[in-house]
Amino acid sequence: MKADIEHFRMPRYREIPNIGLYLDQTVKYINVVLGPLGCIEATPSMVSNYVKKGYIAKPVKKQYNEEQIAYLLFIMIAKLVLSMDNIETLFKKQQEVSSTGNVYDSFCESFENTLRQIFGLAGKGGASAVQLSGGTDEETEDGKLLRSVITTVSNAIYINHCFEIMRS
Repeated sequence: MKADIEHFRMPRYREIPNIGLYLDQTVKYINVVLGPLGCIEATPSMVSNYVKKGYIAKPVKKQYNEEQIAYLLFIMIAKLVLSMDNIETLFKKQQEVSSTGNVYDSFCESFENTLRQIFGLAGKGGASAVQLSGGTDEETEDGKLLRSVITTVSNAIYINHCFEIMRS
């Protein structure tokens, strides 16, 4: 898994398919992207429940766009350590201060760097600040919160990896 983490890369917002993916295609895409992490798997019923509860927008003509997929990728990662209520609070804050694409791309970069650092592969840089505001060099309180989430998720993934090694 360490090799998977070394080469792990989240798709950036502009790289997420915007052709409209059906539910099964969306789930497959998410699972392919997050597969190298080893402990995260989406199911169609999970995605349907997130829509039903209003965490993500309803698909248009049963198809999911890049914004919905970006939200789903974040949910799948963050739910390792956060309740859905807390994830929803982060979404609302993000919508107040910056575009989904900017925050998502910043999240991806910070998440990748933090994972590499925790797995001892920090050659690509350490944890970077996450900017919810998208405007200043100073990290905001919201950015510190999101960075803490990223660090906690990365540690959870590392711990799961260690237990997998112990069991084998």
